[in-house]
Amino acid sequence: MTTSAKSDAALKVWDLPTRLFHWSLVLGVISAFVARKFGDSLLVWHMANGYVILVLLVFRLLWGFWGSTTARFGAFLTGPGAVITCLLKGIRGEHQLFVGHNPAGGWSVVAMLMVLTIQGVTGLFASDDILVKGPLAFLVSDKSVALLSTIHRLSFWALLALIALHVSAVLFYLKQGDNLILPMITGYKSPSNLPAGTTAITLRSNRLALVLLAISAGVVWLGIAFWKW
Repeated sequence: MTTSAKSDAALKVWDLPTRLFHWSLVLGVISAFVARKFGDSLLVWHMANGYVILVLLVFRLLWGFWGSTTARFGAFLTGPGAVITCLLKGIRGEHQLFVGHNPAGGWSVVAMLMVLTIQGVTGLFASDDILVKGPLAFLVSDKSVALLSTIHRLSFWALLALIALHVSAVLFYLKQGDNLILPMITGYKSPSNLPAGTTAITLRSNRLALVLLAISAGVVWLGIAFWKW
């Protein structure tokens, strides 16, 4: 375990595992959509992306409990009062500074992770009604496959709505002079975009992240392979 060192220039607020998770998830979702939309008739690449996304989601759940300070759910999930206050201040145009996710953003992250989980899990049982069925579709009835396929398709629209909300929030803060994209690339925030008195962030090791990623991959693989044995 280490702590980020604060300088006159910047403070490290996002660790490497969190940043890699974020951008890997973005690429995975885009790739899954493109594969499904443009010619992946057997859904091979689409399903491969689904497996990767499930691994990433399990990893994020574990990292949310044992990861660095700003990655932990306990650090950014607040009660409704804080969320309402955050939203009202945003509506009034008040510039709010946070080390990591703000109260509203924290819950939007959880909502997106939940919708992606629904997408990933239902995809294991879904069917295109022509050639392909998910790897676990044989465990449930045709009626259940149809229902889960519908949920899989409809939850995609919920995901799009959350993505649009997320992008809108990023643009809103960018207009206020708070660039949220750059820190998710570099890991660092400038002092001008941090609350007064912000201290060093406790960062967990990349080695721990690799162990948790391996565990996540094992959980997903066993969760699918177990039913085929």
